[in-house]
Amino acid sequence: VQLQASGGGLVQPGGSLRLSCSAPGSITSINVMGWYRQAPGRQRVLVATITSAGRTNYADSVKGRFTISRDNAKNTVDLQTNSMNPEDTAVYYCNVNLPWDPSYNYWGQGTQVTVSS
Repeated sequence: VQLQASGGGLVQPGGSLRLSCSAPGSITSINVMGWYRQAPGRQRVLVATITSAGRTNYADSVKGRFTISRDNAKNTVDLQTNSMNPEDTAVYYCNVNLPWDPSYNYWGQGTQVTVSS
């Protein structure tokens, strides 16, 4: 399963970006899609997830600033980031998984987001 992420780049503090990720039509329709990020020298951590039923979960650090959404018909998941700060700088990865099947866990290639003036 190949996930394709896009939308990263350089943004000033307080700015916004929209990250997008598409998955092939072959993936199961019932899944969890999400975004994770990895800053230099740190582990990859959860940013936000969304189930196929629309239930969302956010890291405390992004609550109120980031919004995750998905289009089940198109197998896409987006992350709208607002009020960004330098601590949001990281490589952002999209993910699709099935919580009940650890072998079903796929990642996109990562997209760099840099928040700097």
